[in-house]
Amino acid sequence: MKKANTTNAQPLCPSVQPEMAQSLVFGVVNGTVEEPRVGYLAEPQLVTDEILALCDPVKPTEVFRLAAPCAGSGCKHFDGSNCRLVERTVQLLPEVVDVLSPCSIRPSCRWWQQEGKAACMRCPQIVTEIYQPTEQQRQVAAPAD
Repeated sequence: MKKANTTNAQPLCPSVQPEMAQSLVFGVVNGTVEEPRVGYLAEPQLVTDEILALCDPVKPTEVFRLAAPCAGSGCKHFDGSNCRLVERTVQLLPEVVDVLSPCSIRPSCRWWQQEGKAACMRCPQIVTEIYQPTEQQRQVAAPAD
């Protein structure tokens, strides 16, 4: 597996799709459908065809948490200076851990840089694929108007 470089000057978004440029796997989704929990990798791995094949027959976003350089104004959640997705996450979702989980992307993570510990205490419950979201999850994921 190829180790990823997480020392980019551009912050990393911890909620991306695998086809995004420079995407990397930094966590694996565990837990249950009702209460998913991300387990964090000691070293993030560059997304490769081989890594994506490990997920077959399900989508990579059902198995992995992925990060990539923040798209900034190219993202529907970015308001020009801040990520509204993490703002809504901190405002609407409960904390799910009592201590910060070890996270290999934290120093470069936009969510950490913007919201600090409050984002990290909620991060383990964040998954990209939710097939029956709660109303609260819908509110968090909805882009700002």
